[in-house]
Amino acid sequence: MRTQVDESQSGLHERVLAQLGPAIVAGEPAEGAVLTIDEIAAGHGVSRTVARDVVKVLESLQLVSTRRRIGVTVRPRAQWNVFDPRLIRWRLAGPDRALQLRTLSELRHGVEPIAASLAAANASPEQCGALTAAVIGMSVTGRRGALEEYLQYDMAFHRTLLAASGNDMFAALAGVVGEVLAGRTHHDLMPAHPEPAAIRLHADIAEAVASGDAAGAGRAMKAIVDEAQQAMAAAFPTF
Repeated sequence: MRTQVDESQSGLHERVLAQLGPAIVAGEPAEGAVLTIDEIAAGHGVSRTVARDVVKVLESLQLVSTRRRIGVTVRPRAQWNVFDPRLIRWRLAGPDRALQLRTLSELRHGVEPIAASLAAANASPEQCGALTAAVIGMSVTGRRGALEEYLQYDMAFHRTLLAASGNDMFAALAGVVGEVLAGRTHHDLMPAHPEPAAIRLHADIAEAVASGDAAGAGRAMKAIVDEAQQAMAAAFPTF
């Protein structure tokens, strides 16, 4: 059992990380800025131990680098671990949301239609069942306007589809796609009631995968990512 002290330390760690990570992503402190563990600890009212633990996470995201006698240096954007779901979440909550959505949309265009086509050849019966169950869940929660529940089914659908492709590198992008879907919901980019046509396209994919129709699965997935891109373009004129 974890002690109250352990839980307190964990809470402090998450609080500082939730403040410092998004701040770096937003450019404050800027690229090349140098911080010290003492500055981070004092600025956030935590111990040096908590500050060091936070920096370790930021290092794993390639947001910062540390060197003895120099400190904690903010790394250039080009070196960030841009596929990490936590970093994606921070960027979607920051000032470059439109840019992040555009790049993620382009990634989906390049991956998900191909994954859907591959799933038609490689999906197991269990995965086909999971796709159908996710569509049913999306339909039920979409009619109710229960967006958080709808999101969970939507994420399950895309996670299952990427895994069903049989390509482990596509499957590893499930967290990335999940953050895109979550970002649309949490930043008010979804209609109050998801479009029935979008749910129908998910059903078309499930049916195509189950019947081994690679072209049909790819075509329906392309329509889904096209619809998502159009919705985001309407929300962001510079998209």
